[in-house]
Amino acid sequence: MPIKIPDSLPAKEILMNENIFVMDESTAYHQDIRPLRIGILNLMPTKETTETQLLRLIGNTPLQVEAVLIHPKTHTSKNTSFEHLESFYKTFDEVAHQYFDGFIITGAPVEHLPFEEVTYWEELKDIMDWTRRHVTSTFHICWGSQAGLYHHFGVPKYDLDEKIFGVFPHTITKRNVPLLRGFDEQFYVPQSRHTDVRREDIEAHPELEIWSESDDAGVYIAATQDGKQIFVTGHSEYDPYTLKWEYDRDKAKGLRVNLPKNYFPGDDPTRVPLSSWRAHANLLYSNWLNYYVYQQTPYDLGAGI
Repeated sequence: MPIKIPDSLPAKEILMNENIFVMDESTAYHQDIRPLRIGILNLMPTKETTETQLLRLIGNTPLQVEAVLIHPKTHTSKNTSFEHLESFYKTFDEVAHQYFDGFIITGAPVEHLPFEEVTYWEELKDIMDWTRRHVTSTFHICWGSQAGLYHHFGVPKYDLDEKIFGVFPHTITKRNVPLLRGFDEQFYVPQSRHTDVRREDIEAHPELEIWSESDDAGVYIAATQDGKQIFVTGHSEYDPYTLKWEYDRDKAKGLRVNLPKNYFPGDDPTRVPLSSWRAHANLLYSNWLNYYVYQQTPYDLGAGI
């Protein structure tokens, strides 16, 4: 089934060229079906890139999905045009009265700051509190996962001596979890972060479970036992070239940056990187949409949340 997005969203043409089943609003309007409503709070600076990455994954399932793009009202984006935000995004106050089947909170390049110093932190706290009453399941990514763990459970983040940067092998920590159904015993995930959360801090909260981790990159997936709050430290949504773009960007700025690990063939940055995580990424998001959203959400949205 398709993903329903605005007719003129730039991501539409990209996804159609990739053979992702996309349905524009005008066609979807004539179908007698209730799609899953998935809110995406996009905190990344390059919003068009991130929205395309996420729409690619949530659109590649048997379920019809309506994506609602949201950005913080209390932050002025420097890398996304006002026209794009006005045309395709809503602010939280515009959707606060609504209910969503699922909700995604992305990462953000603010991990060097204490949470309380992030310009939109107060608004983000309101949104995270709101998700507990208005969303069936919330999926937090990278810094978004650290922000959620800190706000909901007081789990701190720690600065790292060296950035976790590359594509790392991960394993399943807790068996028979629907989110991990169909996963291989070892799978690969891109990681790109200067901070970390620690296993012992998460285990101090009986409401939380650790579902997946890596010997090299630490905790990958933690969640509440009911799956209503899922915290994912990695970037399974990344394109094959995203880590290369980050590496080239930091080199151009004169920053000290190591080659992303397990990424360039032969650790040669002139060679084309290959994606080793695409299958895992698609399975992760399809499992989330099926087992934690579609199978749990009421048909009358909001009735049982």
